[in-house]
Formats: sequence, structure tokens, C-alpha cells
Amino acid sequence: MHYIKLIKNDEDHAAAIARVSKLMDKDLVPGSKEADELEVLALLVERYEQEKFSIDKPDPIEAIKFRMEQLQLLKKDLIPFIGSASKVTEVLGGTRQLSLNMIRKLSEGLGISVDVLIRASKPKMIAKKTAPKRPIQKRSVAA
Repeated sequence: MHYIKLIKNDEDHAAAIARVSKLMDKDLVPGSKEADELEVLALLVERYEQEKFSIDKPDPIEAIKFRMEQLQLLKKDLIPFIGSASKVTEVLGGTRQLSLNMIRKLSEGLGISVDVLIRASKPKMIAKKTAPKRPIQKRSVAA
């Protein structure tokens, strides 16, 4: 069994991957020292890669849009999951949050993870229409 240590940098990672590759090429007997070494190294590599290369979960609306694209769905196809056509537009436009009922239906119907859908969406910046400012007129004061 080789010396095993925590993987703290890219050099350690490369060495661990090389050792894992060598061990995987062998016909290991379960429970042997080398099989145990492979198992421990695999766990260490997995832990290091999760910390170093973590991937954030997608935005819920982007996940729905991606799934729609995969399944070639139109907005109207989401009505059974979200409600009315106007609610679908509001949800996809980011002006309406997903309700718990919508999340359940979308998860069951489209196979999107509840963990993804339950996250808060990125708020959409909606430009407010403001009335044009009028210049201030001076009033004359009567004496």
C-alpha cells in the first residue's frame, strides 16, 4: 500500500489519479490492501473534485426553459403544470415565483429536481415607465 494523504493541490490530485488508474488496471481482490487503497483514494479524489470544481445548481426558470427545449415543448405545454397561459408567461418571464404546487407538478411531469425548482430565481429587472419630468415653473407672487 502506498502512502495515502489528503489531496490539497493539483499535484496531489494528479498523483492520486495516476495511482487510481494503475490500481484500476489490476484485477484486485475485494478486501485486499490494494482494493482498500483504491477505495480510499477514490473517496479522496471525489472530495477534492467536489470542492475544487463545484457546480452550482441552475436557476429554476433556466432549468424549465432547458427542459422545454429538450422535450420540444411550447409555453402552452406548461399550462397543466403551472396553471393558466398568463401564469406560464409570468413564471418564464420571472415576474411570478413558483408555488409549491407548481414545483411538485413540474418535478413529477418534467423530471426536474425539486432541489433545483425550489431555489429562488434571479430577479428580473423590470424597467419602470416614468412620466417625463416637467420643468418647474416659477410662480409670480402677487403683492
